[in-house]
Amino acid sequence: MADVVDLLRALVEIPSVVGKSNHAVISWLKGYLAPYDARITEIVGPEGDRSNLFVSVGPVGQPGIVLSGHMDVVPAARAEWTSDPFQLRVDGDLLYGRGTSDMKGFLASVLAVVPELKPELLKRPVHIALSYDEEAGCRGVPHLIKELPHLCAKPLGCIVGEPSGMVPVRAHKGKAAVRVSITGRAGHSSRPDLGLNAIHAMSRVMAQALQHESNLKVSLRDPRFDPPYSTLQIGLCSGGSALNIIPAHAELEMEVRAIPGADPLDLANGVLEILPRLEAIGFKTNVERLSHYPALLLEESAPLTRLLEQATGTASVDAVSYGTEAGLFQAVGIPAIICGPGDINRAHKPDEYIRVDELHNAMSMLRSVIDSTCR
Repeated sequence: MADVVDLLRALVEIPSVVGKSNHAVISWLKGYLAPYDARITEIVGPEGDRSNLFVSVGPVGQPGIVLSGHMDVVPAARAEWTSDPFQLRVDGDLLYGRGTSDMKGFLASVLAVVPELKPELLKRPVHIALSYDEEAGCRGVPHLIKELPHLCAKPLGCIVGEPSGMVPVRAHKGKAAVRVSITGRAGHSSRPDLGLNAIHAMSRVMAQALQHESNLKVSLRDPRFDPPYSTLQIGLCSGGSALNIIPAHAELEMEVRAIPGADPLDLANGVLEILPRLEAIGFKTNVERLSHYPALLLEESAPLTRLLEQATGTASVDAVSYGTEAGLFQAVGIPAIICGPGDINRAHKPDEYIRVDELHNAMSMLRSVIDSTCR
């Protein structure tokens, strides 16, 4: 039986960076799972070089539990780290490496309990759903979720193992991110009347966004969140090539984070309503959807909430600020909750780490959930 730290070491040493091929980690996972009596399905994404992985152990046709996580990690700049981010460094109880908290620590904990799953002793199946490009806005898991009706009976629930300090989390905001491009007409800056200034046009989009952002603060509110309303921000903006040239192109990227009950794409579209007016005066516009996932909201009285509170010995919390794939499972009628080892405040930073005891606590939670629902 593999040690959870050794499993984490193997996962960290595969640099499965978001937006790149994940064949290496898929191949390793298949090799690890091969000796066990599991049904393994690779779901290739439209990119062609990235896949999801869905694993089932136990009886076919029965509703089971899904243990969900993503295989990708954010990039890591070696110069900013004390040690190689893609080599596990052990310092007492601390395990350093990219993805240790977000979220290969959870993956290692799940893999460590796989040898304990004896199909003949399971009344319900245990499913493991592993996705790609979560860090790019949950781009991989929709392709996996689409295939679920062909892969298993509708699950009883889904545990998304994002780092929550092993505290069950019942809600998060939804998110939509879009890229807006405007094309005008270049020319010499001495004759602005002969050109179409794309930056000036984009400023009208930005003004619309600022007005929309102000309106969100006084519209639908939910005190479980900080801040207690939907938010909008422009994170990137560019355009032009020289001061004395009328800029023919401008681009911005905007995100909306929406409280439950509000669709983030609908809120983004409130800003984009201005684009037809720009087109009417000669500009060309384009909108590219970069990412989209819905909010999560699981009731405090839900069976899945009680299951995780019993398994962790910890009361659930209302909400977190970050987003996860849990809302996408909920959107197709599968109750979902967040609970995993590590701390989100360590994620995406140099010298990311997880503690050994956090991994063992995650394994204890998984065993309790499996015992309660599947045995």
